[in-house]
Amino acid sequence: MTVENLETTLAVVAHAKDDLRVEQIPLPEAQQNETLVRIAYGGICGSDLHYWLAGAAGESVLRAPMVLGHEVVGTVARAAADGSGPREGARVAVHPGTPGTAPGRYPPERPNLAPGSTYLGSAAHVPHTEGAFSEFAVLPSRMLRELPAGLSLRDAALTEPASVAWHAVARAGDLSGKRVLVIGAGPIGSLVVAVAHRAGASEIVAVDLHDKPLEIARAVGATSTIDARDADAIAAVEADAVFETSGNHNGFASAVRGAARGGRVVMVGLLPPGPQPALVSTAITRELDLLGSFRFDAEIDDVIAALADGSLVVDPIATHEFAASDALEAFAVARDASQSGKVLLRFD
Repeated sequence: MTVENLETTLAVVAHAKDDLRVEQIPLPEAQQNETLVRIAYGGICGSDLHYWLAGAAGESVLRAPMVLGHEVVGTVARAAADGSGPREGARVAVHPGTPGTAPGRYPPERPNLAPGSTYLGSAAHVPHTEGAFSEFAVLPSRMLRELPAGLSLRDAALTEPASVAWHAVARAGDLSGKRVLVIGAGPIGSLVVAVAHRAGASEIVAVDLHDKPLEIARAVGATSTIDARDADAIAAVEADAVFETSGNHNGFASAVRGAARGGRVVMVGLLPPGPQPALVSTAITRELDLLGSFRFDAEIDDVIAALADGSLVVDPIATHEFAASDALEAFAVARDASQSGKVLLRFD
């Protein structure tokens, strides 16, 4: 069947808690400003795992079957009819966010904070925003970023999560010559290490419970590592900038303890909804700057350039690759942080 006659595509669909299926689904008809992309690789994110394991990611609850996936790269199979976006055959990364238009104030230069925003593979709204873990995906042309010559799809597969890390590092300010502490060395934490290393941090200390993520963190720029259970060693770091990527209140406590007086703590990991225990008194008396970091915006362009010129090294973070047809096995591996970093699905 030719691309023009495509009616269905293989996709990874979360139906409910513990109900993940690889199945054929109808392929939506492309609008004038939409592009048909043949997906090459998709990275399994923590939110994808949550939809599988819990039927929800934070407050975003599955109310209908949803195609997962927002960390994708691929090739344009059919360009947009209105001429927007890359040409047919172009290799592209995908910016999965759409700024919202709901009422609410936010800095206009920070569209990632716009109320009502949507993200590929998210159940935050009804109807859900379908993801792109599929052989073919119909995507708005504005989401696509053409890859430079010499940057392969496989090497660009971590563009989206690296953009999250890039945004977080930018929130911390200039890291040149600074001491950095990263709490949680999973894929996002290790990407923060890689971006901080590129940004000129003189010391980067990575913290985790498992040996595998600490090994990966060292491979991308960590100068030393600490077992997450060693509270005294973490407190002794006295970092200028701390990145909390574990999404756990214990990790946040470690971040506050490990920051130097007057330091900055960037909160990257998304904690569960509702009140959380926090060392607020310590943050106050040390005059710590507590900064949230949520997704990204134009940073994706900087990431693509840094991947292309080799200044951002992320290869060690992608530890496993599975055919999309083996998605259940891939998700099982991805949930085990003691044996895996970023797990990729291969669609072509």
